[in-house]
Amino acid sequence: MKELTPKQIVKELDKYIIGQQKAKKSVAIALRNRYRRSLLDDEFKEEVKPKNILMIGPTGVGKTEIARRLAKLVNAPFVKVEATKFTEVGYVGRDVESMVRDLVQTSIRMVKSEKIEMVYSKAYDIALDRIAEILVPLHKKTEDFINPLNVFFGTNRTDKYNNDNSAENEKILEQRKEIRKRLNSNELDDKVIEIEIEESKSSTIEMFSGIGIEELNINVNDLLGGIIPKMTKKRKVPIKEAKKILTSQEAQKLIDMDEVINEGIKRAEENGIIFIDEIDKIAGRNYSSGPDISREGVQRDILPIIEGSTVMTKYGPVKTDHILFIAAGAFHISKVTDLIPEIQGRFPIRVELENLAQDNFKEILTKPQNALIKQYQLLLETEGIKVTYTEEAINEIAKIAYLINEQSENIGARRLHTILEKLHEDISFEAPDIEENEIVIDEKYVREKLGDIIQEKDMSKYII
Repeated sequence: MKELTPKQIVKELDKYIIGQQKAKKSVAIALRNRYRRSLLDDEFKEEVKPKNILMIGPTGVGKTEIARRLAKLVNAPFVKVEATKFTEVGYVGRDVESMVRDLVQTSIRMVKSEKIEMVYSKAYDIALDRIAEILVPLHKKTEDFINPLNVFFGTNRTDKYNNDNSAENEKILEQRKEIRKRLNSNELDDKVIEIEIEESKSSTIEMFSGIGIEELNINVNDLLGGIIPKMTKKRKVPIKEAKKILTSQEAQKLIDMDEVINEGIKRAEENGIIFIDEIDKIAGRNYSSGPDISREGVQRDILPIIEGSTVMTKYGPVKTDHILFIAAGAFHISKVTDLIPEIQGRFPIRVELENLAQDNFKEILTKPQNALIKQYQLLLETEGIKVTYTEEAINEIAKIAYLINEQSENIGARRLHTILEKLHEDISFEAPDIEENEIVIDEKYVREKLGDIIQEKDMSKYII
């Protein structure tokens, strides 16, 4: 984070999102302020609250993507929720506190993945030992001993051992070493063995928060201190798959889940980002659609979470004081002032995102690291087809996207998904059977494929 200055954050966001410099600047400052806060004394640190952001703009202009990329940039826990999915406490529906539970769940999952990655190589070694033990079990007292290696590799030889277990077992340990080498070099990946797999299902009970019906699944075994033995089942799988399953099982045993949970909660509280989409849909008393009985009630329920409160989760209490909230809405019908004053006051930073111009569409097609045209090129390369686009073709695609948005519903950059899918429909369908190695998409081809989905309005009659 020290290296990520506001300018550097904007530069990173520019790799994936075209335009919207005001919004990028605002989120960059908010993110940098988190770093600045972390350097303060503990006593004053608690007093510095995050400056929540309200993004105003039509769909498809980059509101969600800015927030998501921002979180990914600093590996912060991130959840996106839709304001319309919540209902006021007392009505059937989703409890607003569930957004915090979702954030904590995401945070713990992130920490767990990091911890597992740290112990993965050790877990892999243990998994190989377990597979070697399955293939070559320790010898039991008997005069005729069928060597598991002979059975495994399809020979019928029976080995004779005396009843001195230590000598026999020593021989078996040597065989395991040999098997382990072969496992490590992936020689035996296609062989099938039987392993024991822990059942993922666990007994749970449901608890309820307040009057809302948002459920908390509490593992009964956790409540009883893990005294109930885990259920297992036997399954025959190729050794390649057995390695993955057993490595995952062993990695879970090597990490301290209490430490993971504590760190996950702390990361959610200090670095978590909650993106509340469609907040305009719960604004305004005269708005005709949506959950009328609870629209203003939802705002009042969200308020204490944004202001800073403690939410109970199955992992323990979670404080929301320093979670960064980013809200977004088109505000076509309602206005920001239709939100209750307390909510307005909790979003001091407001950014209006601009409608996409024709040049923006052109840049979206080509500039980002995950640009749509690059995606189609890579997909068709898997069929051995190299697709190239002329400059005129890209201009024409951008023009068509812009005009359709102007003439019908403005869905921003999402319009390009529809247009490009239509443009590549025939090529994608015929790709496995096409003999040509190279296809050039030019302006003529674009007009042929997309001409029927656009009708340019005659603007001359509006000119005075």
